[in-house]
Amino acid sequence: TETDMPARSALIDRRSFVKAAGSLFLAALSAPAAFALERADAVYATGIRTPDGRFALALMGEDGAFISRIALPDRIHGLTVSPATGAVAAFARRPGTFVLVLAPSGTETIINAIPDRHFYGHGAFSPDGRFLYASENDFENRRGVIGIYDARQNYIRIGEYPTYGIGPHDLSVTPDGRFLVAANGGIETHPDFGRTKLNLDHMEPSLALIDAATGALVEKHALPAALSQLSTRHLALGAEGRIWFACQFEGPRNETPPLVGHVTVGEGLSFTPLPEEVTIGLGNYVGAIASNPRDGLIGLTSPKGLVVTLEEATGRVVATNMLENAAGIADAAHGFAVGTYDGLFAGARHDAAFDQHAVRLTGNPV
Repeated sequence: TETDMPARSALIDRRSFVKAAGSLFLAALSAPAAFALERADAVYATGIRTPDGRFALALMGEDGAFISRIALPDRIHGLTVSPATGAVAAFARRPGTFVLVLAPSGTETIINAIPDRHFYGHGAFSPDGRFLYASENDFENRRGVIGIYDARQNYIRIGEYPTYGIGPHDLSVTPDGRFLVAANGGIETHPDFGRTKLNLDHMEPSLALIDAATGALVEKHALPAALSQLSTRHLALGAEGRIWFACQFEGPRNETPPLVGHVTVGEGLSFTPLPEEVTIGLGNYVGAIASNPRDGLIGLTSPKGLVVTLEEATGRVVATNMLENAAGIADAAHGFAVGTYDGLFAGARHDAAFDQHAVRLTGNPV
């Protein structure tokens, strides 16, 4: 188990996306797909697994229709979009070693992990599109790092910062580009042991705010000792500087710890209380989180079969919907578009399994 959502600035206008795509990308599409892209008010990217077991990056319309599929060497996890260029990066699922970057022109770039590192499945672009940041595992030294890749130099790796924690999962950048935000899940892993979690009895979850220019630690918010088995996993940028986080509990199943909260630069960490029946319905695991700034909402999904919508300003639950195998979530014109592991996307049924995350590539910024 393991989940992204663009902030308002990460949405580019649909016409700009189509114009940037140019003839190369459009020519690669079938006539119906090109027509769908031209007409789509929103375009989403998400990972899929086809019935024959192959993996692909899928571009989807807001009506749940397929626009295009790009073959992948293996399964992906999180995705991020450049606010400046519209390029989308898809990160291999932990402990994967590749990142696919797809430019609107149709150009594909594969980034391979350097020795003694693997990707944790998430990353983010700087607001100006110059850098791509990736959460990585320095597994021999038991520490999380942020790999820094230069988009102007074909995404060569130009350095790294520490995440000041173990097991970084999701990674974000504040809209002003000043801070990187690392969700240190606190779980130690090593590729020799696959996806096995090696330290569930002494986890160290935290959220770290890091200076994007220097890599210096600005703030670190460690979870209380009583919640040491609450792994901080996924992030969404909300309004008024709020950075929302969602968790996965690795402790006893009969406990119902808080699963979601937010932090703001210069302020402490705050959990958002959920009704007990909602926490139980989430199964102690929020698989994905997204923000819809247009409607002032935060969306949560759990593969246990629940989609929860919160009013961001108050944290109040405004809707719960049963949806088996709920996976990726991203903002829509109203509310959220959700995919499922068993073939639904935005309410449309397909013969493909949608993966844990989705990201909105185009739309009308609010």
